[in-house]
Amino acid sequence: MFKEIYSQCLKCKNARCANNCPVKTPIPEIISLVEAGDIDAAALKLFLNNPLSAVCSVVCPHENNCYGNCVRGIKGESVAFYKIEQKVSRDFLENFKVPPIEKNNHKVAIIGAGPAGITASILLSLKGFRVTLMDAKEEIGGVLRYGIPDFRLPKEIVDTYQIILKKLGVVFKPNIFVGSTLVLDDMLHDGYEAIFVAVGTAKPNRLGLLGETLGNVHFAIDYLKCPSSYEIGKEVVVIGAGNVALDAARMATRYIPKGGRVTILNNRREMDMTGNIHEIEDAVNEGVQFRHLLQTVKISEEYIQCVEVEPIENNGTIAYEEIFEKPVKVEADTVIIAIGQGPQGAVISDTTVEKTKRGLLDVDENGMTSMSGIFAAGDIVSGPRTVVEAVAFSKKAVEQIEQYIFNKHQ
Repeated sequence: MFKEIYSQCLKCKNARCANNCPVKTPIPEIISLVEAGDIDAAALKLFLNNPLSAVCSVVCPHENNCYGNCVRGIKGESVAFYKIEQKVSRDFLENFKVPPIEKNNHKVAIIGAGPAGITASILLSLKGFRVTLMDAKEEIGGVLRYGIPDFRLPKEIVDTYQIILKKLGVVFKPNIFVGSTLVLDDMLHDGYEAIFVAVGTAKPNRLGLLGETLGNVHFAIDYLKCPSSYEIGKEVVVIGAGNVALDAARMATRYIPKGGRVTILNNRREMDMTGNIHEIEDAVNEGVQFRHLLQTVKISEEYIQCVEVEPIENNGTIAYEEIFEKPVKVEADTVIIAIGQGPQGAVISDTTVEKTKRGLLDVDENGMTSMSGIFAAGDIVSGPRTVVEAVAFSKKAVEQIEQYIFNKHQ
């Protein structure tokens, strides 16, 4: 059924697609297996390389990774491998059978059930470890469930992972905020030989402007958790230019009163927006409007006060200068702020674990923190990044956790 896709693949020996995939998915090998009709082998290889392949094939910025680096794309159309990956990986999840696993009876605690936490839970379970997965929410998923809208990532995919974790013997402990009720030392005393911290970055960044606490002003990361609980007006303005801003804007189009308008306010050039190209296209197709080169300086209950921004090129780099003598009012009865996130949660307040200047956990190249037995990966280490990047670093941390525990018992 994928002949029209795999027949275009050149099976490059030094595959640019695989080399530019953060988890180094062996794309030519997968395509060869699919072409030969060995779908089961292809699916297993995808899953073992990237347990979240069913997710990444949907939400990855393919234009920056595999698809955007396909050699065929230089003179024509790239090979859309991610379409094969979506189908093969989804079918694998729905028919998942636990392989033979040699249990080793070593206990590992994982804090945070987002992309990094799910990845580590699966990989450590497959290696025989006894895993307890803890999260402040009632269900697993983190940003996959509470941050990415259903129209981008169907929630049934996330639900399937909850079933798989249970099949693998992972114990899920919901509604537990580590750092208040429990602390890291409690876990070490209870026999966990390693702790993997993957709590993400759930604290929205503020503009620090007048009007930010008004009733009509919301933060995108909060809005996306339950948009139906918000009463938005007819003039919705989203401040930001990344994927979260795009998600919030597209979600708002589904709840805005008839005759309303959703606008994204960007303080950079259109070409400098950080959101995925196809997400921008989808937003345009859904009626979202864009206003570029406007910097917000004040928010009121009726409008946003802005000034124009002028891009200035200097030695190949672009700087932006605010032109205060050119004020602009943008009508807005609902404002959604989406300018990034930072670390939140008492779990990282432990003074024995070193942090970066940004307040993120400071780890080595394999995810080990300054505290013995404590590891970390995901956004709490890198800041907000893509799902596939969280998976890639989690894989490194899992290998380090395994080595750390076994070295203790030698």
